[in-house]
Amino acid sequence: MNSSPAIEQDAPDLVCQLDNVQGMVDALTCVRWKRHQDALVELSEHGIVLIVEESGCLQAKVYLQREVWISPKPSNSIHQTVESVMLYVCEKLFTKYEYGAEGRPRFGISLGLLVDCLNTFSSPGHSNTIEIKYPGPDMELLLKSVDTLNSCIYSEIRTRIPETSEWDYNFEQAGTAPLTFTVKSAALKEAIDDLEWPGSSVQISLQKSPPCVTFRGEGHGDLQIDFMYYANTDLLLAFHCDTEVSYGYKYKFLKAITANIPGNVARENRGSKLTIGRGGMLKVQHLVSVAKALAPQVESAGYQPPSRIAYIEFFVKPEETA
Repeated sequence: MNSSPAIEQDAPDLVCQLDNVQGMVDALTCVRWKRHQDALVELSEHGIVLIVEESGCLQAKVYLQREVWISPKPSNSIHQTVESVMLYVCEKLFTKYEYGAEGRPRFGISLGLLVDCLNTFSSPGHSNTIEIKYPGPDMELLLKSVDTLNSCIYSEIRTRIPETSEWDYNFEQAGTAPLTFTVKSAALKEAIDDLEWPGSSVQISLQKSPPCVTFRGEGHGDLQIDFMYYANTDLLLAFHCDTEVSYGYKYKFLKAITANIPGNVARENRGSKLTIGRGGMLKVQHLVSVAKALAPQVESAGYQPPSRIAYIEFFVKPEETA
């Protein structure tokens, strides 16, 4: 009669399975900008969120949502923007997701250790299925391979009590309409890589007429990169600006938002969406595929239909003006 409550108390907060470990590694690697990096993990009935922060000026989040809404085909057969990918079709990210916690449990973990452990479950050319369980007997995060017949890989990762202070990255729209543009991920990465030469500060400006986004680096020298909306529709996929704005950001923080974008993001013609909020807060959004690796089905126009995705979000605070 008294056994049921005991069983319920011992039940884990989360047991889930994902059939593409490499996709999860790609998503987490996007926000790994240094070797030793702590992360906060939050669990809920809707999925898993991993958060990392740097110097009170940069924050990144990886959303591994239980269900993701995507579009089977964007309005343009070649270009697929952040807006178009999140419509119409519901895809289940996890093959299994059993959530039994009350509220939203949080724990701290080493991001580097987590990525390195996940890499041991990934084999080139093979989509391994992994089971994730939390908590273990001593509040560990437990990882286990579940699709191998002759062997089993098992890992226990020590977790920590998270910090009680909340990071202040409240993003508010700058005006009545968002100041936003979507640029091809490969072009964004190339532009930020090129801006490493001038120095430590990069100015991002949005111009209403003619519609243009400008990246300008200043320091040891000057370098300016312009994305003209009507002239470069292959690179600048979307643009909306009802008032001109210009803010400066530290180069090392802008570098972090693109430094580890996996190659498949560029190959799948997805765009990265950048939005400037009130006070110059910069929000950058990427989409990373975590679909099971199958033979790609590519249409004649070169568009590869999307599938399950992880949602990556960065927040970058502007430099303080004198």
